[in-house]
Amino acid sequence: MLQYSPAVSTIAQTIQLSLSPVFMLAGIGALLNVLTGRLARVIDRARVLEGLHPRSHGPEHDRHVWELRLLDRRIVIINRALYLAVFSAVMTCSVVALLFIAELAGLRIGQFVATAFVLSMVLLIAALISFLVEVRMSLRAVEVREELLR
Repeated sequence: MLQYSPAVSTIAQTIQLSLSPVFMLAGIGALLNVLTGRLARVIDRARVLEGLHPRSHGPEHDRHVWELRLLDRRIVIINRALYLAVFSAVMTCSVVALLFIAELAGLRIGQFVATAFVLSMVLLIAALISFLVEVRMSLRAVEVREELLR
């Protein structure tokens, strides 16, 4: 049996401390859902254009090549955002685990917990910036061309 067994109230306080990171995990999960949905749509559009590409000529062909290049860059950026968001989630899970380990083992590792949380936030910020960059790129693809507005 454990020589040191924390009081139930102490465990309850640790659970309360871990609620904020758990809510953050829910938000990261929602972001991952949005990112995977966007990635699926980009891949679907790329497949359609890959089918049209060999049969197109002239300006239409140039437009397909331009859009395929844009889609390829968007795929890279979405993947980057996905990786960053997943790493942020892993760091957030580490924060929760460290909170409990510190409490159960009586360790004073507050600086490690704080560092893990800050790193998680930095990764999430980077994921959100990548998401914003990808959204801006997608808007370039749907701008109505001047020749169609005449």
